Amino acid sequence: MSDMNLAARRRSRWGLFIAPVLLLVAALAWSGFWFYAASKAEVAADAWRAREAKAGRVYECARRSIAGFPFRFEVRCEGASVSLVSQTAASTALTARLDDILVVAQVYDPRLVIAEFKAPATLSDSTKQSFIVNWSRGRSSVVGLPTVPERASIVFDDPAIDRVEGSMKVPLARARKVELQGRLAEGSPSDRPVIETVLQIAQGGVQGTHPVLAQAFDADIRAKVTGLSDLVPKPWPQRFREIQAAGGHIEILQSRIQQGDLIVVAAGTLGLSAGGRLDGELQMTVTGMERVIPALGIEKMLEEGVPQSTLDRVAPGVKTQDINNLLGALDRAIPGLGKVVKQNANVGVAAGINALGTEAVLEGRKARSFPLRFADGAVLLGPLKVGHIPPLF
Repeated sequence: MSDMNLAARRRSRWGLFIAPVLLLVAALAWSGFWFYAASKAEVAADAWRAREAKAGRVYECARRSIAGFPFRFEVRCEGASVSLVSQTAASTALTARLDDILVVAQVYDPRLVIAEFKAPATLSDSTKQSFIVNWSRGRSSVVGLPTVPERASIVFDDPAIDRVEGSMKVPLARARKVELQGRLAEGSPSDRPVIETVLQIAQGGVQGTHPVLAQAFDADIRAKVTGLSDLVPKPWPQRFREIQAAGGHIEILQSRIQQGDLIVVAAGTLGLSAGGRLDGELQMTVTGMERVIPALGIEKMLEEGVPQSTLDRVAPGVKTQDINNLLGALDRAIPGLGKVVKQNANVGVAAGINALGTEAVLEGRKARSFPLRFADGAVLLGPLKVGHIPPLF
């Protein structure tokens, strides 16, 4: 056999080993890169936790592990807890504890982070109140990490909140789905950002507060927040102070709430007073207003007598003794007349509220349009004070 043939065979045999060797080298290099990136991810997570802690949001894990090799990172936090301190004007501390949080990021797109939350969660505050929160599926996504997020969302399917009273669980709120989204609409994370938010609630209901809220409703609220100086982590009261000082506002771009035949749409702009209370006006259009009046409990209120605190809220200057004396005089003059007046009070109230606005058409149905004003925290429907919102800082 010639020397040339032997050399050719040797070269062909070496060629058989080149591809596996290159593949092995690539696998070793990729493994090194993955473990290096995983260590950097843990460092970035610790830095993020430190920044959040300075803003009064403390995140802890009893056990933390990282997996997902070779194409993604999976950080699992077992025995998770979140403590919120100084996030409200009342400075009430809130702590949430849940069993498991799984955070996932793809190696090829580490700026997109997806998290899943395992139910249930236990909430407790500094007043010793305790709540249990359940859901069938909870998840969130954030775009823009590990620096400042550019877009984020959080979704819960079938959320349920119960208040714990001794050994009993009292239903507080239910929904089929709740979703909150936020994105950077204008500016930059470090220079006067403008945030757009969307809150959607499907078949939501709140128990133990007001009969109107107890019935299932759907809500779609879209708003824009201006006046922020940056998106550096900080307590919310501090953010609201910055918004007020900069003349910023919360613009309700669009909102729609439906509860059976009742439909409410509203838009407008709300600012903040020097005391941290809402100021501004929303233009509302409502169908099915007659359904709300009985739910307000006006008839029952009249039957039991009108407390002065209620009159001060809905009709400042009117005295409860005057109302009760009038109804008693009607009964003395014509027995039963006072009761008739009470039973038909809702009709008069509905007519009065209708007189506040103008006729309109909403989604093909007759409706009324009128302003809902916010004056230093007070919520006013025409001249009537119908609610109050506590200060935000």
